[in-house]
Amino acid sequence: MTSAIRPHIVERVIARRGRLRWFDKLDPKTTALVVIDMQETFCAPGSPAEVPVARDVVAPINGLARELRALGGQVIWVLHANTHANGRSDWAMFFDHVVADDVRARTMESLTPGRQSVWRGLEQDARDLNIIKNRYSALTPGSSSLERVLRSMGLNTVLIAGVKTNVCCESTARDAMMLDFKTVMVSDCCAALSEDEHRATLETFVQQFGDVLTSREALDLLAASA
Repeated sequence: MTSAIRPHIVERVIARRGRLRWFDKLDPKTTALVVIDMQETFCAPGSPAEVPVARDVVAPINGLARELRALGGQVIWVLHANTHANGRSDWAMFFDHVVADDVRARTMESLTPGRQSVWRGLEQDARDLNIIKNRYSALTPGSSSLERVLRSMGLNTVLIAGVKTNVCCESTARDAMMLDFKTVMVSDCCAALSEDEHRATLETFVQQFGDVLTSREALDLLAASA
């Protein structure tokens, strides 16, 4: 999924801001690629929360991660897990109201802590970091250690990739901007259940929250500052 921003949105942004892009340059030394939820629950065929297009963004994510590492940037894999016992979860609001009973049981089981790993085909490196979250946004208070990790490592820019564009990616990206991180949603490295949902998120994001770039556009900005 790439979903170019439609012309009337581009015109609206330029009329308001004077330009489309938020950022003229990105420093790879202070940049993290944050890859959201690329794990079996969301990527595997027949999984309880499958996003079929997630498998199509594996190659673009690998390419972006590989080049960012070479430029001195950081790759962070953020995976989702929820604890549960006696049929209850640490996120009852979601599991009790969003999914049907049969899907609920399968999803809870698939998200058991300790069972999460990066989806096969994605290339990991010893320098990469793995973080577990338990809410849509990895930056909502108490969800994960992501904010603390970013700040402790001097990382002020985040490139968001993964699934779903309009749920966990968008939630994390919005929170990143609200916490004063330079934030970019990488359009060809994110996936949703439909092209319409994917594009709607990107068009909202570029207007109010941060940049929307392809992986090549992001890498060109990073390389220019390296």
